[in-house]
Amino acid sequence: MALLLASVGIYGVIAFAVSQRTREIGVRMALGAKRIDVLALVFRQGLRPVMGGVALGLGGSFAVTHALSKMLFGLSPLDPVTFVSGPIFLISVAVLACLISARRATKIDPMEALRHE
Repeated sequence: MALLLASVGIYGVIAFAVSQRTREIGVRMALGAKRIDVLALVFRQGLRPVMGGVALGLGGSFAVTHALSKMLFGLSPLDPVTFVSGPIFLISVAVLACLISARRATKIDPMEALRHE
């Protein structure tokens, strides 16, 4: 359940951030930016906080596992499946969210973005 809530939150934040910058992306495209440049921009700015969060989360979980080891029934404190599958899933959701949002943003007509400015 926690992974589901985290993945919905990650997708929502990335989609909202890209939708707020839709006009800026349209202006960039009107000034000559290529689609691949826009995709790279969205991926760079979308994955940076996710990677930082995964790193902080893994560091915090490594630090707390020994304190909570008595509450973990049937798992070792440093279960490799848990420590690998969770971050991979969250990073995959973030990549998918960046891809969907970036594709939506690159389909904007640059002339419409310039008219709104």
